Amino acid sequence: MSRPAKSRYPAERSRRFRTARILVLSLLLAFVALRTLWQHERATSWKSPLRVAIDPIAADASPATARYLATLQEAQFAPIDRFFAREAARYGVREPLPVVTRLEPRLDRSPPRLAPGADPLATILWSLRLRYFAWTVGRRSAEPTDVRMFVMYRDPALQSTLPHSLGLEKGLVGVVYAFADPRMDGANDVVIAHELMHTLGATDEYDPATDAPLFPDGYGDPRQVPLLPQHTAELMAGRRVIGPGRWTEPLSLAEVVIGPRSARQIRWIR
Repeated sequence: MSRPAKSRYPAERSRRFRTARILVLSLLLAFVALRTLWQHERATSWKSPLRVAIDPIAADASPATARYLATLQEAQFAPIDRFFAREAARYGVREPLPVVTRLEPRLDRSPPRLAPGADPLATILWSLRLRYFAWTVGRRSAEPTDVRMFVMYRDPALQSTLPHSLGLEKGLVGVVYAFADPRMDGANDVVIAHELMHTLGATDEYDPATDAPLFPDGYGDPRQVPLLPQHTAELMAGRRVIGPGRWTEPLSLAEVVIGPRSARQIRWIR
C-alpha cells in the first residue's frame, strides 16, 4: 500500500500568512511615514501658532523637586513664546505668535530612556516606544497639540549635571532634563527651546567632541567686530563664545538668537 502524499496546504497557508503580515506591516510603516511628513509640514508652515505642550515630570524623589513642580505655572514658560516671536519677526515671519506653550498637569510616569551605547536597531525601537508614549499621553489632553515636550526635573542639590536632552523630528516629541530650581528657569528655557528646534528639523551647531560653537553658524553674530567676545549665543550652539577656546552657557533666552542656518532649517527662510 502506497503512503499518502503529505498535504501542501499547511505550508501554503504559512506562506500566505507571512506575506499578509509583511503587507500589513509595510502599510503601517507607510502610514506612519506619511503622517510624520504631514505633521512636519504643518508644524513648519508657520501659518498658525505651533502648539507646544509642556509635560512636567519629577525625575527624582526629592521633596524639593516635588515642591517646585507644585508651584509651576504656565507663565513661567512665556519667555519661550516671546523669544520665538522676537526671532521670527527678524526673519519676516507673518505669524505674530509662532510658538504657544501650554503647561500640562504633572505626569507620574516617565518616557522610555535610550540605553547608553544602543545600536541602530535598539535606537529605532526606542524611538517608536517614545512616540507611542507621547501618543498615549496626548490622548488625555483636551486641547490639540503639535509638539510634546517631556520636561524631567531634578533637584540640583542632588545632581549638579544633567543627562543629555533630545528632540525627535519624527514624532515631534522632546525629552528635556532640567533643574527644579526657580533660579534655573531661564537656563531651562534655553534647553527647551533648543530641543524644540530639533523637533522642527534644526541641527546642532557645536562640535560634539568639545562643545565648542562652530564658526560661523554657531556664533550669535559671526560678522561682529571685534568678533570676540560674542554678545549673544546661537540657540543651536547653546553657548556664547567669550574668547579663544572659551565659551559660557546663556542664563536665559534674552542672550540667545536663532541664526540664518537654523532659521532656514525650520523654514523661516524659504
